Amino acid sequence: MLDGWARRIIDPPLNRMGCSLARRGASADAVTVLGLSLGLAAAAAIVLGVDLPALVLFAANRILDGLDGAVARASSRSDRGGFLDIVCDFAVYGAVPLAFALREPGVSAVPAAVLLLSFYVNGASFLAFAAVAAKRGLDTKVHGIKSIYFSAGLMEGTETILFFVLMMLAPGWFPVLAYAFAGLTFMSALARVTVAWHAFRDEDEGKS
Repeated sequence: MLDGWARRIIDPPLNRMGCSLARRGASADAVTVLGLSLGLAAAAAIVLGVDLPALVLFAANRILDGLDGAVARASSRSDRGGFLDIVCDFAVYGAVPLAFALREPGVSAVPAAVLLLSFYVNGASFLAFAAVAAKRGLDTKVHGIKSIYFSAGLMEGTETILFFVLMMLAPGWFPVLAYAFAGLTFMSALARVTVAWHAFRDEDEGKS
């Protein structure tokens, strides 16, 4: 929901940094892999209970997640790079709730499982929407230039970052935040399914 607004703010400095790195020969894929490493390190820090380093590592991961696309746009975009970026994003987003579950299983395991289920359902709706949109030749640049169709939702990348930051700042509130996050994510998936149900209607269905 907030990604369009956030992109107007973060894209200009990221694009400048991306151009500078591309001129120095940096690879977008290398930036993506480095970002994944920092994201997984943030999850490990959560498990160990060192929340400030976890927050710093997660912030670095999110910066690199935006920077890899800027490097790619300044050098050469590739479907392989876009694929790698999405897989790494999902890996980090799944690792953070898992880390809280491993940190305090008795308190956080069930909320983390519910949150991960919501991610699974939302991710399925997102990727299925993108696949059908590609089949129909649809395109959008509302969320910037992407490798696949990015359908808007109530809970997007910006909201995910905000919730994860809150969890790291107040780990004792993880169960409450996880349930709230999961509920909003389920609502986002339901909204996308509703849009898809009407948007992907075949012509002969409308006549019946």
